[in-house]
Amino acid sequence: MNKLKLLSPLAVLLLGFGVKTQQQPADTFCGIKNVAFQVDEEVNFKVYYAVAGLYVDAGNATFTSKLETVNNRPVYHVTGEGKTHSSYDLIYKVRDKYESYIDTATMQPLKFVRNVNEGGYKKYQNVTFNKIANTAVSQDGVFKVPACVQDVISSMYYARNIDFSKLRPDDKIPFSMFLDNELFNMYIRYMGKEVIKTRYGKFNAIKIKPLLLKGQIFDGGEHMTVWVSDDANHIPVRVESPLVVGKVKVDMMSYANLRHPLTSLIKKK
Repeated sequence: MNKLKLLSPLAVLLLGFGVKTQQQPADTFCGIKNVAFQVDEEVNFKVYYAVAGLYVDAGNATFTSKLETVNNRPVYHVTGEGKTHSSYDLIYKVRDKYESYIDTATMQPLKFVRNVNEGGYKKYQNVTFNKIANTAVSQDGVFKVPACVQDVISSMYYARNIDFSKLRPDDKIPFSMFLDNELFNMYIRYMGKEVIKTRYGKFNAIKIKPLLLKGQIFDGGEHMTVWVSDDANHIPVRVESPLVVGKVKVDMMSYANLRHPLTSLIKKK
């Protein structure tokens, strides 16, 4: 089974920061400091699916961060939860929860928990990252990983701290991610800046694209687009992608306790 094929309100956002590629592993996600988010931040999204041009409000996703400790080290406990609305459950019921425990000093994950139920497909995964031995330990064994490997949640929060001002359009930011006992080599392509209108409002935004492999849900190529706020928060404000059948759109709809003012917002609807 393609580990990244299952589509959910949460997965759309996570996939927006990179999908499996065929490049060699790269440890460019090393040495960054968190300047983008703070403890007790909350960001909420709505997910819309469209077939024949009609968008339907199908679900929502929420991301929160708390300060906790793992092995006596302070960590950001980041949780992403996604679910479909009850009216959509008959078509494709989703109840997803992803958790990452990210070292506050290194922005590297120390623990990752995935508990998903997507259309009857259920998966539970609990991974501990040993940063001394460079291994990932799950219920299924011990796996060798690069020094700066990320999980699917930590990569999203790490990406928010990228200094996009140092990039030129078409530049790639490669990184590696561990998911379902496999190592995925990823990249984000920086596309530049533009103004985007969402269901929340009008934003100055940074535009990025992942490379998607052709599968049961997505067509291959760089068809998914992610816009993040062009301010110090770098929160996703919209994700769009065509599907094999129809389209999907995710919009940020509310937030609380951002670290910085949302200066990218030009006009709220």
